[in-house]
Amino acid sequence: MPGEVDQSFIQALEHRPNLSVPEAQGIPLIDLSVLNSPDNHNIDGLVLEIRNACKNWGFFQVINHGVPLEKRHKIENASRKFFAQPLEEKRKVRRDEANALGYYDTEHTKNVRDWKELFDYGVQNPTLVSASSEPDDKEVVEWFNRLPEYPPEFREACEEYAKDLEKLAYKLMELIALSLGLPANSFCNFYRDQTGVIRLNHYPPCPVPHLALGVGRHKDSGALTILAQDDVGGLEVKRKSDGEWTRVKPTPDAYIINVGDILQAWSNEIYESVEHRVVVNTEKERFSIAFFFNPAHYTMVKPLDELINEKNPAKYRAYNWGKFIATRMQSNFKKLDVENIQVHHFRVPE
Repeated sequence: MPGEVDQSFIQALEHRPNLSVPEAQGIPLIDLSVLNSPDNHNIDGLVLEIRNACKNWGFFQVINHGVPLEKRHKIENASRKFFAQPLEEKRKVRRDEANALGYYDTEHTKNVRDWKELFDYGVQNPTLVSASSEPDDKEVVEWFNRLPEYPPEFREACEEYAKDLEKLAYKLMELIALSLGLPANSFCNFYRDQTGVIRLNHYPPCPVPHLALGVGRHKDSGALTILAQDDVGGLEVKRKSDGEWTRVKPTPDAYIINVGDILQAWSNEIYESVEHRVVVNTEKERFSIAFFFNPAHYTMVKPLDELINEKNPAKYRAYNWGKFIATRMQSNFKKLDVENIQVHHFRVPE
């Protein structure tokens, strides 16, 4: 019965998961090994695969990505040890309104509480962000990483993993630029003071998996997400072809990549971010690690000049990424009666 759990976790009827959703056969699996070979001039085929995946799915998986497996195992083990601690220990490094980095266990998506706990680690330390959502407030604040005492290898595991994931993220953004017919380095300047985050997720077993979600349906507001999921699975993607939810089957050692809202705006909707969610189960806990590759806070997000013309005008008016994050942050600490800020609020009417 729903009475067994806090009502804040219960999804509205139309958003409750169908636990018999089929696993998606179609999410493209892309081999990046050509990038690691000495002769990587012939990447046209790879660029085309990236284009088709971004256009048709907004999601794809990559293998032979160059991230050492031992680095991934190291951060996965550190994550398991951290989350296994008593709640009072984890809450010693809890995020607050002044600094969004650290531990959190009351995340809401679309104003419904997620069945999970998380830890956010800034790729840049400190991460520079806008002090407030007020348009005229030019003040910048620093978010410093909060680090738990246990496990002792936590900091090193996060630092090393962040470096490797950043390399992969730049490679992917170069391929995405090429797939849009742009020079490979077209996105690099947006990342000088990046606001990227590594998020460790833990989804405990749930007594009501038919009523709650690990993460409710949402699109990622940043540019690109790189996800490592364990073998339990639970990620579901809304298929563009028919709008059906499909489960992403875990592929050993692969990363799941998805297009975020910023890339949707930069590409002027050549690529679109796609709704996804996480289902939970009664028996097995699930762990995942997301890397959100996001630009500097002062970035004005708008369609790239090379992708707009008279026939294809800009579909978005420019918005400030730092102010966008600051507005989003406000909802993390209080339940809103209205929809939180979304990229579609900046869409130019047809």
